[in-house]
Amino acid sequence: PGKRYYGGCEFVDMAEDLARDRLKKLFGADYVNVQPHSGSQANLITCYALLQPGETIVGLSLDSGGHLSHGYTRNISGQLYHTEQYSINSPTGLIDYDDFDQFICTKKPKLIIIGPSSYAQIIDYSQIAQSAKKVGAYLVADIAHIAGLIAAGLYPSPAQYVDAITGTTHKTLAGPRGGFILAKKELGEKITRATMPGIQGGPFMHVIAAKAACFERAQTHEFRHYQKQVIKNAQTLAQELVKIGPGKIIGSHTDTHLFVLDMRDYTITGKQAENILESIGVLISRSLIPGDTQSPLITSGIRIGTPSITARGMCEQNMRTIATCIDMACKNPNNQEVLVKLAHSIKNLAQKYPL
Repeated sequence: PGKRYYGGCEFVDMAEDLARDRLKKLFGADYVNVQPHSGSQANLITCYALLQPGETIVGLSLDSGGHLSHGYTRNISGQLYHTEQYSINSPTGLIDYDDFDQFICTKKPKLIIIGPSSYAQIIDYSQIAQSAKKVGAYLVADIAHIAGLIAAGLYPSPAQYVDAITGTTHKTLAGPRGGFILAKKELGEKITRATMPGIQGGPFMHVIAAKAACFERAQTHEFRHYQKQVIKNAQTLAQELVKIGPGKIIGSHTDTHLFVLDMRDYTITGKQAENILESIGVLISRSLIPGDTQSPLITSGIRIGTPSITARGMCEQNMRTIATCIDMACKNPNNQEVLVKLAHSIKNLAQKYPL
């Protein structure tokens, strides 16, 4: 704002300044950037600002709940930089912080990016910050999935431990499709230049205006109540699925809005489960699990989240119904009579809680 490459921007400058001020207040940040088009763009911009090509990044592997943009070999982050992927403890499904520390001290990265795309437990950023400090690495927290929980005070903020935070506005923040970056003040100019002209061209001002509205809503009592119910629903749904089915929750429980269900004891793959559940009107996504022997296109697990159904007004009682439908469908993947009945039940439930 105030330094555009083109004219006629008086009012869009006002909109972007409003979005930035509200984001600073929401997360208590020194520097914010609301121009990234997505979380992946935010991650690439941050790496581009802080690293030289070929320098080393450490991120969580896909099967450990990490993201493509955290150094996956087929992503630009895994091709522009040298990447090392950390894998969580398979038996527990949790990060072993002593093991992580040893991994960091061995690999000596220039940047560590940590954040859950499907890791359902609270991450101890203070422990990870200690490891980063030992090797002099930048520490970046990707809060794309948990930004709304942090804004509502229901998940610990990494702000005091990290150099930069990347995130999205369209997951738990329940806003428009887009990304953002928070950082220490001294890194701000590098990130600004990496954004424009480094990675992106003109910003999407209609989306930035919507982000401003999103950041205001995220400071309300109603938003906090919504986030509390999102977590209650996820925990209830996970507990019910464990109670009635053979599947296991990776990490044994969830502290957030989602969890990953191991489908191996159902004797179907994640992709098969995704297709079966979609046929009855339940939308989930297939997901890798720690030590997965299946490819990312097939997987051995499914990822289940509750923000959308919570926004429709559903509560714990409805989670028990949904758990029963998921379990029955996955136990009867070839029984059309059962699947038709389940589809009817899901349709009736959805009609009681319209969008």
